[in-house]
Amino acid sequence: MTFKRLTVVLLACLALSACGGVDPNSPLGQRKAIFKQMLKTGEDLGGMLRGRIPFDGATFAEGAVKLDALSHEPWKHFPSVREEDHTSAKDDVWQKQAQFQELARNLEAATGELVIASQVQPYKASNLGPAVQKVEDACSACHKQFRDH
Repeated sequence: MTFKRLTVVLLACLALSACGGVDPNSPLGQRKAIFKQMLKTGEDLGGMLRGRIPFDGATFAEGAVKLDALSHEPWKHFPSVREEDHTSAKDDVWQKQAQFQELARNLEAATGELVIASQVQPYKASNLGPAVQKVEDACSACHKQFRDH
């Protein structure tokens, strides 16, 4: 009897955990995964500059390259019309495409500048800080206008 109850409870938990998830292969799932990687990478870079994480110049430079590569990826996962899935993107993403694309290009430019700044040795927070701030500002500008928090 105990085994049957345990089996029923386990199956119920599995069924409930499958509900409401985002398909990782959907456009929403793809861009969410990329944005999470961007956030983690950006937090690590900022953490190194702010002393939360020990600074390592080579690791910082690798992170800058990774962030730059990631910054070019999520935009292709925004379909031309809004999908039915629950998304944090405002309708303006689809209604104001020119502005949205401009802010995406601004982020790509900022991450490119961060890569250049991260190649200058010796590594100095005074050289890297403004470039990281520019990336953070580009993210923030897009979120303020196009993300439904």
